[in-house]
Amino acid sequence: MATDKVNGVNWKGFYNLTFRWLKVFLFYLTVLSLCRVIFIEILQEYIGNGVTAGDVRLAVLSGARLSIQTAGIITMVIFVPYAFTRLIYKKAGYIVLNVLSGLVAVTTAVLFFASIPYYHQFHSRFHQILFNAVNDDMYALLISLVQEFNLPLRLCGALLMAFVLWWLLDKFLACQVSERLGLQGILSKRGKGGIWAERILVLGGLYLVARLIFFGGSLSWENSVNWENAGVTRDQFLNEAILDDYQAIYRGYRMNGRLLSSEGLDFTPEQVRDLAAHMANRPADSNNLAVYLTKNAQGSTINKPKHIFLVLSESFANWPLLDKYADLHIADNVKKIIAGDDTAYCGTFLPNGGSTVSAVTGIVTGLADANLYLTTMPESFSAPYPTALAPQMEQLGYETNFWYAGPATWERIEPFTLSQGFDHFYGRGDMPKEATGSVWGCDDEYLYQAVLAGVQVDKPSFNIVLNVSNHSPFNVDLTAKGFDSATVAKALPDSEKNNTELITQLGHFWYADRELGKFVEAVKQKYPDSMVIIVGDHAERYNIDKKPNIYERYGVPLIITGKGVRENTLIPAAAGSHIDIGPTLVELIAPKGFTYMSIGSSLTRSNTMGVNYAVWLTHDYYGEADTLPLTPLLIEGSQDPGIDTLELQIYIDTIRSLSWWVPKYGLMLDEALPYANGR
Repeated sequence: MATDKVNGVNWKGFYNLTFRWLKVFLFYLTVLSLCRVIFIEILQEYIGNGVTAGDVRLAVLSGARLSIQTAGIITMVIFVPYAFTRLIYKKAGYIVLNVLSGLVAVTTAVLFFASIPYYHQFHSRFHQILFNAVNDDMYALLISLVQEFNLPLRLCGALLMAFVLWWLLDKFLACQVSERLGLQGILSKRGKGGIWAERILVLGGLYLVARLIFFGGSLSWENSVNWENAGVTRDQFLNEAILDDYQAIYRGYRMNGRLLSSEGLDFTPEQVRDLAAHMANRPADSNNLAVYLTKNAQGSTINKPKHIFLVLSESFANWPLLDKYADLHIADNVKKIIAGDDTAYCGTFLPNGGSTVSAVTGIVTGLADANLYLTTMPESFSAPYPTALAPQMEQLGYETNFWYAGPATWERIEPFTLSQGFDHFYGRGDMPKEATGSVWGCDDEYLYQAVLAGVQVDKPSFNIVLNVSNHSPFNVDLTAKGFDSATVAKALPDSEKNNTELITQLGHFWYADRELGKFVEAVKQKYPDSMVIIVGDHAERYNIDKKPNIYERYGVPLIITGKGVRENTLIPAAAGSHIDIGPTLVELIAPKGFTYMSIGSSLTRSNTMGVNYAVWLTHDYYGEADTLPLTPLLIEGSQDPGIDTLELQIYIDTIRSLSWWVPKYGLMLDEALPYANGR
């Protein structure tokens, strides 16, 4: 290889730096690609039916293209400081190189070890929920990671992997590849023409790699690969596997930015007005949204109960209530409640989001998930939103209480609920002294004990009760509670009969179901003139089916039981989401002419659709909410009555636009406001 110095350029030094840079790039491209293959191998049970080896190869190759950009960025993080330091002091440059390559190795290994349990939990690579952790109870989160996900053991494995990566990179950098292959100096030995050919070849190769990095595995924008368009296979799991861990975190960062800035919504004031008017079935002749959101109750269908208990139950999914899972016997108590002649049940119901905080905000404020993190917005703490539930229940004569099994600091839940109109908040500090539980809160039985002791018989009350036991770290003493794990294991598929982790999770559903049954029975005895509403906060945490359909993955039950309630209290085609609970409750008990504001609608009157951040659901169909056109899929057992997808799309746009505009800008539609994409 040429050693001369031309026009002040040390070509030998340039070659050495270039080849070391390429080595680091190729090393991490290989590491990221191998991690992807191992990820697919470990989690292959999540691969859908009909997937071929060709689909897997496509995912691996597409992922490698995407990881070209990641490997390039990693290389720049390591090499730019190294190169600059090396110019000043060569020995210091090598120290910087070793330190940075070690830090990158640790980060890569830790992310890889974390990605496996993360996918088990969320059916996704890292996404925006990761960034919500800053609002969570960090101590509780750490304890949960230690107890449920074997954090110390996983961390040790990650550090061992990091050391191996660091050692291998060091050896690879020290290896003289061109010398070993006999390639060094082949062109330069042919004279000046060969020297220039060598330089052109090196510069051309460097330019080619740089373009591939810059355009994400392509030579131009037209064919570039990024996290938004990387999902090229027909399988959800493989599309997630295409993202390496760094790209998945970047996706989460971008999505979280959209969540906080409403970047994902672009409705104009005129569109919001037209959609609101369509929902209200009246002319679009006002810029005051109150005109369209204000409703008049049509008259109570039951006598107003003295006490109302709305149990928001952690991870209480609807799928265990389905007949196909009856042999598990983990939902027998709630099924018994549903079978009673004083109960109405809706099995086509959606949570407001994929986390507990989304459920809380949806029910408390009456606002759907619309790319706003309401518990962080100053507007949420200045006054209740006009659609908030507590003030409207207060108008109906109820004292309003929010009962939470966990700490009052979680997601600022105490100041948030009080700011949204609740008279009282009760948290972990208000639970019985002897209460057992986890860092997230006390066990359900103690929460219900506190509620039953704290609600005065003669004082009308509306109570939201948020439990936590059916949540990681899943540390309820199930054996002491009488859980029959053998019965559950017997009902599982052969591949899952020895899955102790799944059996433990199902055991916590059993415990939540048992305590719910006891609580409802106790309420009816102590407060005979009462009503209990049961709804899950979210569902997508665990399923027996590794590839559940949307209905089983997302659906939660809505159960209303109490004096005066009947099986036909809800309309036959009822479907909805958390934002429909408030208007359903009002229409059940409010006198004729009572005025209230809501974006949702009553399941006792008209509501036959539900939508959340990801999917939609009706009595007979489900589908993804962000596909164009909407693609309805029939719920198993339904008779295919047909569906108006245009009206469904209007409904989705209406719910989202109003739930975005009202908390961000208020009830007035002002053309001058920066209403879309930061304008």
